[in-house]
Amino acid sequence: MGRHNVERFRDIPNVGVSIEKDFLLLGMDKPAELIGKDPYQMYKDLCRITKKRHDPCVLDVFISAVRYMEGKPPKKWWEFTEERKKHLGN
Repeated sequence: MGRHNVERFRDIPNVGVSIEKDFLLLGMDKPAELIGKDPYQMYKDLCRITKKRHDPCVLDVFISAVRYMEGKPPKKWWEFTEERKKHLGN
């Protein structure tokens, strides 16, 4: 169950213009494409494509956007920081 009726990336909680541009850079055209994506791999791909390490908070927003599109309740991006730290071991 996802949120297939969300039309713009910026309609997803925590997603603004900058993150929307990141999703486009990653080759996604519509929010439904986030369903089933690995936000950790998306972050790695973004860093590789742009040839720079992005703030880990970007990863938190990616996690929040994927979870939201997969049907989870909306949460603030910083509520995913602990999950990220546990997953990455830091």
